[in-house]
Amino acid sequence: MSQRGKSCGGMKLLKQWMFLLVGLVILKWVEGLEDTNVTDIDMQYVSGKGFYRPLMVGLTLINGAAAKGAVCLDGSLPGYHFHRGYGSGSNSWLIQLEGGGWCGTIKNCLYSKKTRHGSSYFMEKQIPFIGILSNKAQENPDFFNWNRIKVRYCDGASFSGDSQNAGAGLYFRGQRIWQAAMEDLMSKGMRYAKQALLSGCSAGGLATIIHCDEFRELFPRTTRVKCLSDAGLFLDSVDVSGRRSLRNLFGSVVTLQGVRKSLPRSCTSRLNPILCYFPQHLIASVRTPLFLLNAAYDTWQIQASLAPPSADYRWNWYECRKDYARCSAPQIQYLQGFRNQMLRSTRAFSRSYKNGLFINSCFAHCQSERQDTWFAHDSPRIGNRMYEDTEKVYRRVVHRFLLKGTLEKESVYSCYHRNANGTANYVVR
Repeated sequence: MSQRGKSCGGMKLLKQWMFLLVGLVILKWVEGLEDTNVTDIDMQYVSGKGFYRPLMVGLTLINGAAAKGAVCLDGSLPGYHFHRGYGSGSNSWLIQLEGGGWCGTIKNCLYSKKTRHGSSYFMEKQIPFIGILSNKAQENPDFFNWNRIKVRYCDGASFSGDSQNAGAGLYFRGQRIWQAAMEDLMSKGMRYAKQALLSGCSAGGLATIIHCDEFRELFPRTTRVKCLSDAGLFLDSVDVSGRRSLRNLFGSVVTLQGVRKSLPRSCTSRLNPILCYFPQHLIASVRTPLFLLNAAYDTWQIQASLAPPSADYRWNWYECRKDYARCSAPQIQYLQGFRNQMLRSTRAFSRSYKNGLFINSCFAHCQSERQDTWFAHDSPRIGNRMYEDTEKVYRRVVHRFLLKGTLEKESVYSCYHRNANGTANYVVR
């Protein structure tokens, strides 16, 4: 073989190795994305531009939870952050369920139990309360003086598992954590609530849908109870390879963690429990008023469900995943199809007058827990109409549904530009 042939062969081999190495890095990155939650984003955002001295709220562990078997993946106590309400909000309660991905294999759960998503030993002792949890009237006009609680996520199954693996030292007790947290809060005054809102983001948004009716049953009929699921509308979509990546993940979670018992019989009596973990099969049967807040181009679902590296064999989506402005026309069309699937999945749900939804055309994931997307001068707008700063997604949609009792369903082809940190969300038309 000539020197030139050897050189070409060597370069080809080197490229193959580089391709494999970068692929492993990207795969690890997407696996890490599964564990990302808004607490991380909040900490980064608060420490950067835009916010001054946010309220920092300490962690409270639930004493007595262990006796009920309500423990994190590693057996440690679950916990929450609680800032007590006052004045007109003293009898109003807002419970927010933290998100943070799922673990569906022993290996992944063993990893998670050494993080804040599996152990209270690794949880932040204090976290900032911003967005829907903010204590500032100008940032959170209607909830700033409510009793506001963030329940930490440490079970890996959206507060819904009830099993264990003794050999691996893993406790899948999400359902018991949910129950223990609610019992503890009821004993601290929540049983006297005049109005109560259950909310959650991402995996916490899914948990909100699963537990919405259970939450309603905690209170007497005179208590006004509603639920808000933010970025919890995970779809059973076909990925770019023709497979169902998210169904595989959810299937492993449901099986490993014993989730079936936590799912409504109205769904499991007619569908496989794995399908009943997808909100599209749950939302129409939720009896309690439920509001869905979701980005039509949910970034987590794009990265981990629609076009994960494991499905993108030829790296056709590599540039698009890095920068949505670089997506090709066929890729944009594919994402439009995902948006249409999301709208179709909410059709029956939206027919009920008690429900509401706001699906905006943003590349985003979780919007109620960040100040810049919850109540800010550049928050998402409805259509092309111009409003004052207080007349954006918060005032026009969420506020009307959650507090005023009127219904406003909107799905818009507009988005905001997040100028605070220098990045933009691209409008797909």
